[in-house]
Formats: sequence, C-alpha cells, structure tokens
Amino acid sequence: MKKKPTPCPCGRPATFDACCGPVLAGERSADTPETLMRSRYTAFTRGDATYLLASWHPDTRPDSLSLNDEPPMRWLGLTIASAPPTDGDVGTVTFIARYRSGGRAGQIRERSRFRRQNGRWFYVDGEFQDD
Repeated sequence: MKKKPTPCPCGRPATFDACCGPVLAGERSADTPETLMRSRYTAFTRGDATYLLASWHPDTRPDSLSLNDEPPMRWLGLTIASAPPTDGDVGTVTFIARYRSGGRAGQIRERSRFRRQNGRWFYVDGEFQDD
C-alpha cells in the first residue's frame, strides 16, 4: 500500500519530501532567507535540534539546544508576514508561528535576521515583535 504524502509543516502547498525535507536532510541548501526560515520552523515541528544548530550562524549559535519543553509545544502553523528581497548577503523575515502548549494557544511573532556565508544562508538572531 502506498504511503500518503505528508504535507510540509512550513505552509507551502507541497509535500514534506518535495519542500523542506531535502533541506533538513542536507540534500539541498536553502536558497533564500525565507526558505531557511520555513525549514527551521519545520525542524522545530519535528524536534530536529541538529538541523537548527547547523543552520544557525557560527557567531551567534548556542552550544546546545533543548527542544524538550514542559509542557511540550505543538506547532500549529507558520505565516510569513514579510520577506523583503535580500540586500546582498543579509536578509530578514518576519513570521508568526502558532503553537499550543499546556492546553493554551499562543504565537511567536519575530523578525529574524539572516546572513549568507560561503554561499549558504544562516539564521543570525531574531527580535520578538509586539502583536
């Protein structure tokens, strides 16, 4: 029996295997800050701390990352609020990530900064935005 394709958590109208899957597996690099943001959101939904650390810029990357929140977070959806064209090797993406934790719904709104180094995009840091 054929396995039903899994939609990509990042919100694009594609399957995980055709969208963020190859980026998380290292088969393809994110070609824009938005693509990297979407792949990082997908990594959060899948508990992939290894990818999250690898896609974090070395200048700002933490030594470790724990995704064992208590109560656990269940990611519900991602909305890209803005992803302006990049300015050379820097870019920004403002996003809203919705989640449920401990029976309560919430959201994170962040303006993330990205930098391209040696042809590869990395997450640098982010600033939480007021709703």
